[in-house]
Amino acid sequence: MLPSFAYVRPTSLDDALKQLAGSKGLVHAGGTDLLGCLREGVLAPTTVVSLSGVAALRGIEETPEGVAIGALTPLVEVAASPLVRARFTALAEAAAQVASPQLRNQGTLGGNVCQKPRCWYYRGDFACLRKGGELCYAYAGENEYHAVVGGGPCYIVHPSDTAPALAALGGIAHVVGPKGSRTVPLDQFFVQPEKDLKRETVLEPDEILTRLLLPKPAPGLRSTYRKVRARASFDFALVGAAMALQMEGDRVVRARVVFGGIAPVPWRAPAVEVALAGRRLDRDTIARAASAAVARLEPLEKNAYKVPLLRGLVQERLEALARA
Repeated sequence: MLPSFAYVRPTSLDDALKQLAGSKGLVHAGGTDLLGCLREGVLAPTTVVSLSGVAALRGIEETPEGVAIGALTPLVEVAASPLVRARFTALAEAAAQVASPQLRNQGTLGGNVCQKPRCWYYRGDFACLRKGGELCYAYAGENEYHAVVGGGPCYIVHPSDTAPALAALGGIAHVVGPKGSRTVPLDQFFVQPEKDLKRETVLEPDEILTRLLLPKPAPGLRSTYRKVRARASFDFALVGAAMALQMEGDRVVRARVVFGGIAPVPWRAPAVEVALAGRRLDRDTIARAASAAVARLEPLEKNAYKVPLLRGLVQERLEALARA
């Protein structure tokens, strides 16, 4: 059963902000996550503000700063965009691996970035920490899909595919709210449970994510994203890896590496970046980076399989970039 709420469909961003103001409302983009949260009792808004009529929030365009993608842009358009595919391969690959074709047609880039965690205790009939209870049931329970790093006191994993890619590419979130507009780098956009158990992002009440900006790529940029999942047809990442390497010949000038499926937030891996920077992308460097990727993981009882899985994924993606 869905809870009772008012549903409004503004046609401008200003009107959407007015409808949200003081209403304890929620934003409806594609709805592929929101409807599930409403049915499962995770969210109980008084008002749902649909953004589907706000045309300004949709589209992909080149700007003097880089490439701007409206938060309401469907994932299928992000994956198919020649501009994104040519300059920001990791994001195109990530968008193409989200869920199923039907969900990629309906789901939006902003919604994929801001979606709620998929922990079965959080989504189920359990008074877990995230819902105001006293326990993270995953810690000593069925935790095969939960965090192996950055967990505690809650061990969710962030479910987005596009967020790690955006963070690896230096993406910037543009946000509008009652206090005006602001920008937030994607690697500062997400909130770890140890800082706030009730929030996944830095979005304040009544704020709207309007677009994602990808800065102009540096010369020699090579990027990639891949996830390993239980079902290839559709599923969330068991582990995922987004990489953006600036290359000069076969040498890595600098690297940004962000993992998905292993932590409560898209997990940047500075140790891997250090292992790559300034080195030739050869077998020894790749082996060193793969070892660095798993050096500080702390798996729970039932998810230790993620450690060799992530090591292998890092090695496979770096080998692919070396051949690119």
